[in-house]
Amino acid sequence: MKLEKNTSDENADNTKVVRVVFVSLLLDLLAFTMILPLLPALLDHYEQQDNKQGLYSTILSYIQRIQVYFDVPARFNSVLFGGFLGSMYSFLQFVSSPIVGALSDVYGRKPLMLLCLVGIAASYLLWAVSHNFALFVFARFVGGLSKGNVSLSMAIISDVTSPKSRGKAMALVGIAFSVGFVVGPMIGATFSCLSSGHREGQWYAIPALFALFLALSDLLYVWFNLSESLPPKYRAKTLVSGMSEALAYINPLDLFQFNGVSGLSSAELQSLRKLGRTYFLYLFVYSGLEFTLTFLTHHLLGFTSMQQGWMFLGIGLTMATLQGGWVRKIPAHKTKSIAELGLWLVIPSFICIGIAKGTLMLYFGVFLFAVSTAMVVTCMMTLVTRIGPESQKGSITGIFRSLGALARACGPVVTSIAFWSVGSTVTYLTGALALILPPLILRYTHTS
Repeated sequence: MKLEKNTSDENADNTKVVRVVFVSLLLDLLAFTMILPLLPALLDHYEQQDNKQGLYSTILSYIQRIQVYFDVPARFNSVLFGGFLGSMYSFLQFVSSPIVGALSDVYGRKPLMLLCLVGIAASYLLWAVSHNFALFVFARFVGGLSKGNVSLSMAIISDVTSPKSRGKAMALVGIAFSVGFVVGPMIGATFSCLSSGHREGQWYAIPALFALFLALSDLLYVWFNLSESLPPKYRAKTLVSGMSEALAYINPLDLFQFNGVSGLSSAELQSLRKLGRTYFLYLFVYSGLEFTLTFLTHHLLGFTSMQQGWMFLGIGLTMATLQGGWVRKIPAHKTKSIAELGLWLVIPSFICIGIAKGTLMLYFGVFLFAVSTAMVVTCMMTLVTRIGPESQKGSITGIFRSLGALARACGPVVTSIAFWSVGSTVTYLTGALALILPPLILRYTHTS
């Protein structure tokens, strides 16, 4: 009887930990996604405020030297700046997340989580006072380095759940992302709408301070409510082994070969490598379109920030509806075919967005984009978790997430350069052509 009571109390504690992680992620993602519809206007603002003396003008002078060769309109320069910022942020997250994870294996999850949240709050404070482009870049730099809280959240959930219950707990992470990408951009768009017409001075300080408020709320909530999920007896004794494993998550050659995983048959290793290549190539092209979509609608279709907010709302609602009502119920034997279907669907979405001259074609392409996203990411992660022994699931999913982070670090800058030099239509149609490869690779990949 006493054992049953102890088990019940432990389950209640674990459920509370998962709930705290969910709320923390939701607050973080609301603040993180607020900037999406604001970014084009922000970059236009820093260009106007630079007075040909700051970092923006210095970089712009180098761009203008080659701009004449491509006959690029000056208004597209913000696309290039945005692409570099997006890739820098993702690259810093790609580098810092495994290191933060290794440190948490030694010192515990909660101290590192609090450290990350302090860094994120500091980045929003820097944004609020960023009167020039250099300070804004530094704010994004600090934010990217501090973004290890997402991978820490996954580690905490893995600490407190069994293999059988982990799927439901991880589904909450997907819900947090969906809600964050539904509500966050609308908050940012609302602030942008309120400030339209009087964007003199530091108009962006109000949304930045609201993001800071969310970040500080997240920090205090975790401080007072999150219990340490990794007891001292289960922690790594030395930092050396953890850091060597972290380096395996950063080295691209090791990532693509899945060298950090042991105990696999040759067939399982080949399947993982093919799934990894499929996922990387898909996210590499996908993240480029995802990032440049706001610039396309801003420059070519004249979208306001509020219109962009409604667009992201539609994307988020479509994804949340599919993931909550259909994707999570897909039978195991159909997971691969649904993932392949999603990979095929993203191709016409790129084509429709690339050739769109009006909102009807754009919205149809965006709808296909949201549908394919809901199918591909969830199903690909499910396929990966079926390969290898249970003791290696953490390493396998960690490498897979690192491949995704690397793709997101490269995709925006490459796509932005293409958008800037040859235009959106050629860029998206080329992306659609490249996306023929992922479903073909998946089709000939054996999965259990």
